Amino acid sequence: MSLILALDQGTSSSRAVVVDHNGVILATAQRELPQIYPQHGWVEQDPETIWSSQLAAVRALLEQQHLTAADIASIGITNQRETTLIWDRATGQPIYNALVWQDRRNAALCDQLRADGHEPLFQARTGLILDAYFSASKIAWLLENVPDARARADRGELAFGTVDSWLIWKLTACTQHLTDVTNASRTLLFDIHKLAWDDELLALFNIPRSLMPSVVPSSGECARTADRVGPLLSGIPICGIAGDQQSALFGQMCLHPGMVKNTYGTGCFMLMQTGTKPVPSSNRLLTTIAWQIAGRTEYALEGSVFVGGAAVQWLRDGLGILGSSAEVEFLAASVPDNGGVYFVPALTGLGAPYWDSDARGLIIGLTRGTTRAHIARATLEGIALQVTDILTAMQSDSGITIPELRADGGASQNPLLLQIQADLLGVPVVRSSTPESTALGAAFLAGLGCGFWTSIAELEANWSVGLRVEPAIDAASRTRQLARWKEAVSRSRNWITETPSSVD
Repeated sequence: MSLILALDQGTSSSRAVVVDHNGVILATAQRELPQIYPQHGWVEQDPETIWSSQLAAVRALLEQQHLTAADIASIGITNQRETTLIWDRATGQPIYNALVWQDRRNAALCDQLRADGHEPLFQARTGLILDAYFSASKIAWLLENVPDARARADRGELAFGTVDSWLIWKLTACTQHLTDVTNASRTLLFDIHKLAWDDELLALFNIPRSLMPSVVPSSGECARTADRVGPLLSGIPICGIAGDQQSALFGQMCLHPGMVKNTYGTGCFMLMQTGTKPVPSSNRLLTTIAWQIAGRTEYALEGSVFVGGAAVQWLRDGLGILGSSAEVEFLAASVPDNGGVYFVPALTGLGAPYWDSDARGLIIGLTRGTTRAHIARATLEGIALQVTDILTAMQSDSGITIPELRADGGASQNPLLLQIQADLLGVPVVRSSTPESTALGAAFLAGLGCGFWTSIAELEANWSVGLRVEPAIDAASRTRQLARWKEAVSRSRNWITETPSSVD
């Protein structure tokens, strides 16, 4: 037997899957990963727990399936992006907890750089907006606030990495300091045109170049696991690396310009494949690297919805109008429409294309006739309307009209949400027969990199439709609903005008 092992290290869990030559996930194992919240706006994880949870998931999977290293052709890695770690090169010990992508503690540094007029430079070279979401400000905070970190970094004693780098460091017994182009492109420090760390951007954040990992393609052998990791994993080539959203784009086989996937999770992440040329955004979307395979670099436009499935969780846990998250579909389907109710789920601000951290959630259009069913339906519509805003911006930036939207993530299992989404977009929404697009993408990249699959065309043949939902409303109805949504969004924006307090 020859299989591909994919490591899917996410924000809330570490997972491992094995994939056969037909692109079928044969088995999976998962370990939960806790987060640490020292204070408002700070989000951390223990680096050793990131590693131990991932290793435990891999060992459990291999033992359950009676597999050894000899059964694994190669390993693919996909990971939560932007999460930032720094460790000692000699000892391998982290100098502090990992700062998770959600962490906002150094937003003031980004604000200062923006006030000094540097954002156009960052956007031109990295494709990103100047924001604490990305790794650079997190690195800067660690260097300035961890005792002796600055001096040690200047002496070349420390190493920075996103989660993929950390896992490779551990898998290779602290010998390989690597990242791939997709993860590098999420740091605010990588020139996505020259495919290199940018000295001017590093200097603006006061980050020594010696801290940075070597950058490798997304597919192709870059390292081998060390004997010290254990006999189950000894000597396996690592042949695929990609950040989670790029991995999902590849797993959904969005291989041609204009193909789009949206992951419906706690938030929503949409990527449009734009081909071999990066497309600059006029709508505050992100221009990022999709992957690099066999010397060919391809790019994507990206937009993020901060609150997607989390809005349903809030109905359950905050308002208490749902007994379980799954109940939202039945409740929302029990009414023919939203009854005039719109829910802007800006519970943590608005993401693309607004980027308004001062926006707050709003439910508008309530009457004496409003029921919890109307609010449930407005919640699903609020998720889909945010996604529609991003896709509209993508089509404007790229000049491409999309033929369909490919959907994955937990909330994509809700057919009513997919129907609402198709209605609002006016194009079909397609769910893959395999919901695990992120892990599958890492496996595909690894399999290509080791010759397990010989071509991308061979991979495309493995992808199949699980559910296809066609639009079912007319253009006039769609236009009215989008116009009312825009009005609701305008009323939710810029709500917080002062420093957040206990009532925020």
